[in-house]
Amino acid sequence: MRVHSEVEYTGVRELRGPLVVVEGVTGVGWDEFATIVLDSGECRHGLVLEVDRDLAVLQVLEDTAGMDRTGTRIGFSGAPLRIPVGAGWLGRVCNGRGEPADGGPPVVGSVDAAVGGAPINPVRREPPTEPVLTGIGAIDVLTTLVRGQKLPVFSAAGLPHLEMAVQIAAQATCAGEAFAVVFAGMGLTHADAAFVREGLAERSAAKELVLLLNTANDPVIERLLTPRLALTVAEHLAFGEGRHVLVVMTDMTAYSEALREVSAARGEIPARRAYPGYLYSDLASLYERCGRIRGRPGSVTVVPVLTMPAGDITHPVPDLTGYITEGQIVLSGDAHAHGVYPPVDPLASLSRLMRKGAGAGRTRDDHPYVAAQLIAALARARQVRELADLIGRPALSPTDRRYLDLEDAFLRGFLAQNADERRALEDSLDRAWDVLLSLPRSQLGMIPAAVLDAYAAGGNGVGRDGTTS
Repeated sequence: MRVHSEVEYTGVRELRGPLVVVEGVTGVGWDEFATIVLDSGECRHGLVLEVDRDLAVLQVLEDTAGMDRTGTRIGFSGAPLRIPVGAGWLGRVCNGRGEPADGGPPVVGSVDAAVGGAPINPVRREPPTEPVLTGIGAIDVLTTLVRGQKLPVFSAAGLPHLEMAVQIAAQATCAGEAFAVVFAGMGLTHADAAFVREGLAERSAAKELVLLLNTANDPVIERLLTPRLALTVAEHLAFGEGRHVLVVMTDMTAYSEALREVSAARGEIPARRAYPGYLYSDLASLYERCGRIRGRPGSVTVVPVLTMPAGDITHPVPDLTGYITEGQIVLSGDAHAHGVYPPVDPLASLSRLMRKGAGAGRTRDDHPYVAAQLIAALARARQVRELADLIGRPALSPTDRRYLDLEDAFLRGFLAQNADERRALEDSLDRAWDVLLSLPRSQLGMIPAAVLDAYAAGGNGVGRDGTTS
C-alpha cells in the first residue's frame, strides 16, 4: 500500500491518540490515502478524516505509537484507499488491514476497487427471493435468511455468539450455486482468533472463504477499516464474478466503540452514550452495501453480530442496527442457562424477508405455515407458563399442560443441536412437525387442513401421539 507522492509534508502540528494533524497542506481531500514515513524509515498509512484550509487530520492505520512530530514525512496519494480484488482473496487469512497473516504473499487481483464503496442504488436493487441455508434449524425454519438480506445477531456477554457466527460461516450454502464467505472479526482476543481460524479451516482450504481478523491489541483505526475491506472484497466476488457471498461481521459493538474512540480524539460533540451523532449513518454505510443488483448475477448477504452491553436491546448499537436491518436473531440467556445451543429466542427474533425466500419452490410448501404455527404455539406456551407460576400446574387444563410440554419439546427436540452439526432443512422441518403434533389438531388452526393431512402421520388428522381433535 506504499504511495509515491511528488510532495511530502513535514509540518506535523499534533499527535492525538490515533490521529495526526498536519499543517501547510494544499490540494488534499477527504478520505484521501496517505503514506507516513517515520524518521527511522518505518512506513505507515493513513486516511484523511477532515480538511480545514491548510490543516489535514489523518487517522493512522497502524496507530501513532512511537511517532515523533519531527522527522515524520507525509505524502498524499490524491485518491481514496484502493485494494486489489478478485478470487485471489479466497483461501487467504489476513489482518484487519488486508495484509497476509497466513505466511503467504500479498493478495493480488486483476483490478482495484475503492474501499469506501457505496450503497446499492435502490432503483437497481433486485428483490431478494432465494434462501441462504445455514444448517442451524432455528434460523432456517423460523428466521430464514434470504440472499441479499442484512440480518443481525443480537447477543450479550457470555453467550456463544462467536461459536454461532463461525458455525454459520462454515455451513452456509446456496442450493449448490457458486458461493463464498467473507468473515470479518473485529476486536477479537488471540484465543478467539485462533478458534475462528480452526473452525473455518475446512472452508478456507476449499477456497470458499476470505478471513480478515482484527485482534484486540491491533490499532483501533484498523477496526474501522476491517468491515469496509470485507465488503469491498465481497462486492467484487458477487457482482464481478457472479458468486453469492455471505459476509459475517463480528463484533459490530467493538467497531462502534472504535468509532467512538476516534470521535472523542477528534473532539466531536458526543450524542447518546458518548457515541458520535453519525453512528446511524456510519452503520448504514456498511449494512446497505448488501443486496442484489438487477441484471447482474450474485448477491451480498450480511450477518452482523453484536453484543448488547448488559443485555440492553435499547443500547444505541443494537437500537440503530434494528432500524437499518431486516429483522434480528436474538440470543437468550435463559436458554443458554439451560444448556441449549444455539440459545435463540424465537419470540424476540424475526426475519422480515422470510416469506420472500420460504415456501414452495424455495424451501418446502409447508415451511411458512409450520413456522407461523410454531411461533404462535410458543407464545401461547409462554403465557401458560406464567399462569402456571400463579396457580400451579395441576390447576391447568389438559390443553394448557400440552403447551408446557411443547415448550420443553421445542428446546430439546428442535432448538438444541451441536455446534458442528449441519442440520438439513428437511430434518429441521420434520422436527418442527414433531413438536407441533404433540398438540391436539384443534390447536393447529394456522396450518391449512390439506397441509396438515399431508404431513400428519397417517394423513387422517390423528397426531403422532395418537390424539385426535
